[in-house]
Amino acid sequence: MKSKILSLLILFSFVAVNAQIKKITFEQYKLDNGMNVILHKDNSTPIVAVTLLYHVGSKNEDPQRTGFAHFFEHLMFEGSKNIPRGEFDKISQGAGGTNNANTNPDRTFYYQIFPSNQLELALWMESDRLMSLNIDSIGVETQRKVVKEERKQSYDNRPYGTLIEETFKRAYKVHPYRWTTIGNPEDINKATLQEFIDFHSTYYVPQNVTLSIAGDIDIPKTKELIQKYFSEIPKGTKEIKRPKEVEPDLGGEVRDIVYDNVQLPLVLHAYRVPAQGTPDSYALEMLAKVLSTGQSSRLYKELVDKQQKAVVTGSFPYFLEDPGLFLTYGIANIGIKAEDLEAAIQTEIDKVKKDLISEKEFQKLRNQKETEFYTENSSVLGVAENLAQYFVYFGDANLINTEIDRYMKVTREDIKRVANKYLTKENRVVLYYLPKSMKPADKQ
Repeated sequence: MKSKILSLLILFSFVAVNAQIKKITFEQYKLDNGMNVILHKDNSTPIVAVTLLYHVGSKNEDPQRTGFAHFFEHLMFEGSKNIPRGEFDKISQGAGGTNNANTNPDRTFYYQIFPSNQLELALWMESDRLMSLNIDSIGVETQRKVVKEERKQSYDNRPYGTLIEETFKRAYKVHPYRWTTIGNPEDINKATLQEFIDFHSTYYVPQNVTLSIAGDIDIPKTKELIQKYFSEIPKGTKEIKRPKEVEPDLGGEVRDIVYDNVQLPLVLHAYRVPAQGTPDSYALEMLAKVLSTGQSSRLYKELVDKQQKAVVTGSFPYFLEDPGLFLTYGIANIGIKAEDLEAAIQTEIDKVKKDLISEKEFQKLRNQKETEFYTENSSVLGVAENLAQYFVYFGDANLINTEIDRYMKVTREDIKRVANKYLTKENRVVLYYLPKSMKPADKQ
């Protein structure tokens, strides 16, 4: 009996793996107004994901008007010519749908997930707010308050909440990555209604958005609906600004301390690394997994389990459209000094710089990445988002099927090489987060 069960489990695993690696087919085209469209048909479940990726993030902002991209993530739900204020979510939910949005330094992403028989509704809603968003003083003032409150809850009043903000402003001095998506609240306070209108008319235009739809659709009919609702939206006439600033070398290690409302010290190393999709980025991502993926990872096993110098450790690449950062951090255990924790982190980094990882560790790493890659494309939303991102960032939506090959080409030697190339003292920002009680009296 046990052998039969085992055989069935093996069979089901084989079927599941083959289902995962099934090629994702799609159609791609462009409307006359410049809007890019990507369609993926998946009739396995009666749902559809309608997504719009606007190629605008915090890096497109005026240094004196930061936070605009994130502000519009909120403002886009304020209502439009045909949807009254506060009704967008109600219409979506009333039709059995869900919606949300998010912003990063490079893009703003909106999505709706509906029963597939509500596809036309989703397209109408998205086209209406693209063409006739209601930007008025009531909506702007409402969202100013919302963004201020979000800033307090997610950044200012959360332990270590300003970590990314404090890191990036030290790692960048020229490039607009030096501010984060939340921006400076004073910039939003000072902005005029006309400035918000101008931002929308510059970046929320057909030629700056990719409409990606995945799920239970009939492609010819979907094309007809897209033509009906989006083709008559006029092309934008203003210049879409892309940052041209090139960040110079860091010029040596940058060290600093932030005294915050925290109980335990945090130590962070932020190394400058190349942009996403560059050859070394794949080896760097694999390196981060060696250091911190799971409880069997090097940082966790050594610093948390064995030495008990940390309660939390982590390492991840913050890859962006332009060169980004590779972050490694730890939160100290009770009674452990930040300096001691940093030394322990450095020891683990030195090990991967000195010796190749083992073949067993390497195979585990490859398996982890394959599982992660296919899991990301296991939902219609994941497929729609990835198709859009691959096209916008790399000009090749088919990377959704082939990018895994780039990871599988990474060797043990590559991992050691990038560790030595990028994880150097002169190429990093070191940041300590310490309790305010540790702040010297002369710095109070």
